[in-house]
Amino acid sequence: MNHSAAIPMDAGRVEPGMGVYNLKLGMWVFLLSEIMFFTALIGSYIILRSARPEAFAMPGEVLNVPLTAGNTFLLICSSVTMVKAFAAIEHGDQRGLRRWLIATVLIGATFLGVQIFEYIQLASHGFVPFVEGYHAEGEPLYGATFYTLTGFHGAHVTLGVLAMIGITIRAFMGKYTRESHGGVEAMGLYWHFVDLVWIILFTIVYLI
Repeated sequence: MNHSAAIPMDAGRVEPGMGVYNLKLGMWVFLLSEIMFFTALIGSYIILRSARPEAFAMPGEVLNVPLTAGNTFLLICSSVTMVKAFAAIEHGDQRGLRRWLIATVLIGATFLGVQIFEYIQLASHGFVPFVEGYHAEGEPLYGATFYTLTGFHGAHVTLGVLAMIGITIRAFMGKYTRESHGGVEAMGLYWHFVDLVWIILFTIVYLI
């Protein structure tokens, strides 16, 4: 059985004994570093909130939980469209690939738009990154941790949307085929990662 036929030809050579092409291996290594980064951020948030609970508001007291829940659902939908895009190119469906990539870009951009709208609304009510603590005077923990966590995630989504636009342009140029679509798969791994991180952030920051 020829295993090399299943490896995307645009992904570079395969590491000996691993059966994983370089682009995918590189993405896994990058995501491992991102896991450590977000683990440190989330861990710091949990420690700070546990140590100074009086500086944080209760769920729904300041943040718009229904709005963000809907936005979370949108981001989950974008993971579905990304899976559809990858499945399409695996079957050589160029039209399906382009259609589902466009859908993913639009949903990702909408997510960012809603997050910006939320920031504007929060700022208009005085909730800014380094405002004095919500309950405890002189403790800007709530605003600082909220904007740090959601801001870093938003930056990752922004980079993902920009990269997805590049992938979509390449798709319209016919750069991906049934045998050569490593870029689509690597992009999918990254996009699913940022979606998963947001689900964790939404649960910890908005619901608990």
